[in-house]
Amino acid sequence: MADTLLAALSALMTFEHLLYMLVGVSVGLVIGVIPGLGGIAGLSLLMPFLYGMDEISALAMLIGLVAVIPTSDTFSSVLMGIPGSSASQATVLDGFPLARQGQAARALSAAFISSMFGGLFGAIVLTGFVVIARPLILMFGSAELFMLALFGLSMVAVLAGRSLPKGLAACAVGLLLGSIGGAPATGEFRMTFGLGYLYDGIPLVVVGLGLFAIPEISDLLRKNAAISDRPALGAGWIMGLRDWYRNIWLSIRCSGMGCMIGAIPGLGGSVVDWIAYGHAVQTCKNPETFGKGDPRGVVAPESANNAMQGGALLPTMLFGIPGSGSMAVFLGGMVLLGIEPGPAMVTTNLDVTYSVIWSLALANVMGAGICLMLALPISKLTQIRFPLLAPFMIALICFAAFQATRDIGDLMALISLGVLGILMKRFAWPRPAMLIGYVLAPQAETYLYQALQFYDWGFVTRPGVIIIGLLALASVLFGLRKRVDDTGHVVAASDDVAEHEGGWATRLPQIAFGILMLGLLGLGLHDALGQSQLALVFPASVAVVGLAMGLWLLPELIGGHRGHVAHYDSERDGAHVGQSGIGGLWDGALWIGGLVVVSALIGFYLAMIGFFLAFLRLRARATWLQTALMTAAAAAFILLIAKMLALNFPSGVLQSYLDLPWPFR
Repeated sequence: MADTLLAALSALMTFEHLLYMLVGVSVGLVIGVIPGLGGIAGLSLLMPFLYGMDEISALAMLIGLVAVIPTSDTFSSVLMGIPGSSASQATVLDGFPLARQGQAARALSAAFISSMFGGLFGAIVLTGFVVIARPLILMFGSAELFMLALFGLSMVAVLAGRSLPKGLAACAVGLLLGSIGGAPATGEFRMTFGLGYLYDGIPLVVVGLGLFAIPEISDLLRKNAAISDRPALGAGWIMGLRDWYRNIWLSIRCSGMGCMIGAIPGLGGSVVDWIAYGHAVQTCKNPETFGKGDPRGVVAPESANNAMQGGALLPTMLFGIPGSGSMAVFLGGMVLLGIEPGPAMVTTNLDVTYSVIWSLALANVMGAGICLMLALPISKLTQIRFPLLAPFMIALICFAAFQATRDIGDLMALISLGVLGILMKRFAWPRPAMLIGYVLAPQAETYLYQALQFYDWGFVTRPGVIIIGLLALASVLFGLRKRVDDTGHVVAASDDVAEHEGGWATRLPQIAFGILMLGLLGLGLHDALGQSQLALVFPASVAVVGLAMGLWLLPELIGGHRGHVAHYDSERDGAHVGQSGIGGLWDGALWIGGLVVVSALIGFYLAMIGFFLAFLRLRARATWLQTALMTAAAAAFILLIAKMLALNFPSGVLQSYLDLPWPFR
């Protein structure tokens, strides 16, 4: 085996193979920096170039792209507070506060070294387990996979914030959101309300950007200033390295968790960063600094999301079962190259497997090095007045959203979830808990039905189920002692907050939003009761639990004493209250909503050009020359990406009457 491992390295270390790997790494860096695109879009971009390529060069290029996206997506998470991908959402909680304190260099260096270590750890695990992993993975049946989904849901106890009923109710709404579309057991369509767009459910990228990116853009727009008023990077490159070294055991643990979660098909990168972050809060000393710029809040998720790629490659190569969405596209690339995934990957094609492993390790080192070199120029963006940056970020987020299904419904769902995210942030309803519920809903429901079909309720006595159940119970107990709120701050379950002075009327917005969330849960229950028994069990159970939590919460909102943990309204209690120059809460959402509405009328590309002209002149107060140059640059950039991805922009009413050329049709 050692001879094969060294021979694979020797075959890879040629100029041609390394050049193709560099191409993949470079494309991955660009894709990662643009919020919301992710590995699926990047791999799809490279697919047409695989025909006729040498298989080692092609695999090196694909792995180069996959390996570095979790590294380069750190830029937007740390510097702008906007998740670069679904795997870097937890990094925002501590990385962005560090950047605003003038310690972006410290956050980025800790993130890059953690990402590189996680990637190398994943490659080592892949090397050691590739031969013995097949029987280990086969030990996980549907019952154990259901319990792993429950283990992921147990992290809601950590991410529930000050108010446990708010956290559980938010998770229940997320589980219902993830249940939209066809029921796994019967194929019946649930909660579609006659809208064709909802028949396949709402894409993850739309949910993630709506809940996290739009509220952050709205907040930054209100301040009418640069993201940071301190030097772009500040000092701290060496300090970030020391932060990682001081927390190396945390990095090792989170890397191990990343590998394990990556190896379980369906869990993937959408929750691994939150699970790692929750683990860090549970196990680290002095957790009260989390959410305020604690480097450990960067080290944990960045170690896990890069290590996940090594774990995700195990089921992809050994079973032909993709461990994540990007691995599904990678699997298609293997088939295009004539490589058949399966047992042959550890026998006759072992050299190809080790080439993939070496590519993973080298690409992580290469990607971290390039990111360090690019950090200074990219960080200059934080010194630009945000209203000048906002239209570019909004256009990229909308572009990333509609590439999910290439339907105008993506943009409608994006702004709807963005409004929900803004309100959840205002009233301290934990968005991470909702996201975890959304991501794990399909897996939890599917594996529960399969477990009941194969084992009936006797599955709860299986040894693996009992072990994972005990781990989930321990996670819940730890989480009830240490919880983090919507911004990552650690809070005790009994902590009271200093609430604003005011009477009954000041509570009405909180109560109204609580009733709105109850209405969503009630709507889910009403729809579930109209389904067959197999299709209604999961959503009805979730809705009942969520309604119980909501009914627990409402009396606290109505009658709780001033300062009660359930009470929070950022418009009265937030740090910005009383500061001069703060804009309205809905300023950013109204601009984005305007772009979506006009897109439905005249198509996205024409609407985007008009949006840039209007926003830069009216909101950013740019000169006509600045407006023209920035609009032309944005239009050309979006056009270039769309051309490379063979993407048609969402059309509007205008296109149904006029036969316009691309990109206006």
